[in-house]
Amino acid sequence: MDKLKKVLSGQDDGNQDGPSILERANQASTLAWGTRMKGFIICAVLGVFSSVLGTCLLWIPGAGLPVFAVLYTVGNICSVASTMFLMGPCQQLKTMCAKERAIATTVMLVCLVLTLCAAFWWKNNGLALLFCILQFLAFTWYGLSYIPFARDAVIKLFSMCL
Repeated sequence: MDKLKKVLSGQDDGNQDGPSILERANQASTLAWGTRMKGFIICAVLGVFSSVLGTCLLWIPGAGLPVFAVLYTVGNICSVASTMFLMGPCQQLKTMCAKERAIATTVMLVCLVLTLCAAFWWKNNGLALLFCILQFLAFTWYGLSYIPFARDAVIKLFSMCL
């Protein structure tokens, strides 16, 4: 319990029991730049392909929506994972939890889980579709946080339209 308190308060240097899980993950991600770019491109293409394929399969009678929900969710996960190749897993987690992205990250991750719950456990197609839309909006808002002043421009655009 004392170890947990030290870690949470930032007083633990982490060297007593060896490197922490995050440190080991960061050390394991020391890939060459070319390998990082290949991983990024492969994950990004898989994410887009999975999302587009899910959208195309949405119109299959009966099983279309659960297939769409799974493929769209996998596509979003691959898209987020693709940036881990560029930054590394530790830096990606830090930026995802940064103050300006925390709400968008939380909404996106909750909607990922709720989409799958609505499609498989609750078997509610309307909710699954709603959560997919919320996934898209949260992922877009999350992505805009990386572009300087993009969120402000979107807010101004929508305020002008209304």
